[in-house]
Amino acid sequence: MEKEKGFSGANTLNEKVIVALDVASSDEALALAKALQGSGCWLKVGLELYALSGLKLLDDFKRMGFPIFLDLKLHDIPTTVERTLKVLTTTGVDMVDLHCGGGYEMMARASEVCHQAGMKVIGVTVLTSMGEEGLREVGVQGAVPEQVLKLARLGKKAGLDGVVASAQEAALLRADLGSEFLLVTPGIRPAGSNKNDQVRVLTPAEALKAGSSHLVVGRPITRAKDPRQALEELWA
Repeated sequence: MEKEKGFSGANTLNEKVIVALDVASSDEALALAKALQGSGCWLKVGLELYALSGLKLLDDFKRMGFPIFLDLKLHDIPTTVERTLKVLTTTGVDMVDLHCGGGYEMMARASEVCHQAGMKVIGVTVLTSMGEEGLREVGVQGAVPEQVLKLARLGKKAGLDGVVASAQEAALLRADLGSEFLLVTPGIRPAGSNKNDQVRVLTPAEALKAGSSHLVVGRPITRAKDPRQALEELWA
């Protein structure tokens, strides 16, 4: 895939990449952010890093110029999620997520709070670590794509900006939900890399071709000797 050049010589395709800072310390997260500064990518703060540092790293990342995806996958009664998001909207993060399985009212109230603050909110459909056997274990019958589409449609109806879904469902979702709906896809692996605990994966080029808006990439970048080089090599 041919690279496009943006500000400071950065590859503008990097603006579609959300680097998952699933690391064991705040110092490690800051070192990765410094290595990636100016590349154009997003940073994702998930449950592990949030448990280690709370929200205090977010200011540092924003001062470094990164868009931030706060990946806490909220799932609770509507009032609790609404009140939590009223707090999170004060942090300056650009996007948060919740589980579509929390239902229409939870998602609708979350959408209203986030949009009033100028923050995007997306919904988790089916975790990329789950296949059809995993769905059956939690009482959901039917194929993974069917469940993903059902939850994504409910999320759009409730006002969500998009969903988190496997790139393998991206083409189906894009065709059904339109060009403006965000599709944030984890389980992205460069060709030849280890899948680790992801079940439904695609390469970056395959995911974009399928209709993904943003690609969540973790270990192929964060565990590389040179994270910035690994980011650029996604498009090789």
